[in-house]
Amino acid sequence: MRLTKINNLYQLSFMPNLFPVNCYLIEEDEYLIVIDTGLPFCKKAILKTAKGIGKPIKKIVLTHAHTDHVGALDGLTQELQDVEVLIPRRELKILKGDASLEEGEGNMPIKGGIPKNIKTNPDTLLEDGDRIGSLVAIHTPGHTPGMMSYLDIRDHSLIVGDALQTKGGIALAGDTRWSFPFPALATWNKEKAIESVENLLDYKPSLLAVGHGNLIRNPVKDMKRAIERAKGH
Repeated sequence: MRLTKINNLYQLSFMPNLFPVNCYLIEEDEYLIVIDTGLPFCKKAILKTAKGIGKPIKKIVLTHAHTDHVGALDGLTQELQDVEVLIPRRELKILKGDASLEEGEGNMPIKGGIPKNIKTNPDTLLEDGDRIGSLVAIHTPGHTPGMMSYLDIRDHSLIVGDALQTKGGIALAGDTRWSFPFPALATWNKEKAIESVENLLDYKPSLLAVGHGNLIRNPVKDMKRAIERAKGH
């Protein structure tokens, strides 16, 4: 596991050179927020990192419900006392193993790893614009119908789940990078993904934090390039 800290954000990158899976800790004044929980084995490192920071984990927030983002959820909720679990409202069905589409979502299937036996019941279902500590939830559909990104209003760090990847080169969800094709292959709707990242540009992020790949400082130019590439493919 590789740990990278920038301002209030800690990136925990598991298997960073092979198949990077990222979890994040966001430091608030009195507590920590976990964003995405990776795979089941990530639990130990998340808890160890929090102990090193010296603040309790009070909230677990999910960008979306694919298995590589919720794998340690049950393990963490069993270990932690009084932790609040927050998930985008539309992702609850996927978390419970239901990949069926809802009205208005077209006919493209929801792809990727659908959980089969998550026992944790979220405490809060998030809507676009909700606040979680210093974070603002931004509906970012495309990779999945309900995926959300989270903007830290203190410094405009942006955690986007799989709306973008940086492993194999920056790319939007649905735009295949053959050196690391997995996020694209697990994407529901590429056109929605393009619209979502165009929307994210309006927030003028200072840091881009993705589910798979390295952090990017001052990412706006890279994000614009990724949009143009996606539109051309």
